[in-house]
Amino acid sequence: MTRANPLPALWLLSDARNDAGLEAALIRLPRGNAFVFRHYHLDDKARRQRFERLTAVARAGEHLVILSGPAELAQEWGADGIYGPPEKLGKLPGLLRLAAAHNAREIALANRAGAHGVFLSPVFPTRSHPGGECLGPEKFRELAVQAEMPVIALGGMTAERARHLDWPRWAAIDGLS
Repeated sequence: MTRANPLPALWLLSDARNDAGLEAALIRLPRGNAFVFRHYHLDDKARRQRFERLTAVARAGEHLVILSGPAELAQEWGADGIYGPPEKLGKLPGLLRLAAAHNAREIALANRAGAHGVFLSPVFPTRSHPGGECLGPEKFRELAVQAEMPVIALGGMTAERARHLDWPRWAAIDGLS
């Protein structure tokens, strides 16, 4: 990260379907990028244990670790930040606050919340939402310029699609797993 680009370029998001390969994916992720731990499919105890295991691997790669959940929990677990809907980001100092957005209204909410970054999705068709509508490159760019913070492209992203989109920051579940 640099002052001009305060957030990393690559973001790996966890999901139930990529769980088995996350350690290997984190090791392959170029140093100094980021990992967003979601793991909504686990109960609280198992989620905490999995978070600790994956955080150790992520920290070895000098990656930021972001927790999808409340700021208080992220602080307690030692995460670098939180990820979620803009209206639930909270204001605890010392945490990066990363919003999820899918439309202009959610971008505006992220702006008002003072988010440090926003994941704008889905750019392309995804396995997460088969048959769902996607933004496409044109609509993605139209929405991205409304954000007052760095935008991270999410949804069907792969290295090839990131090159095609020509966007500096992107995230993936399957595309980096």
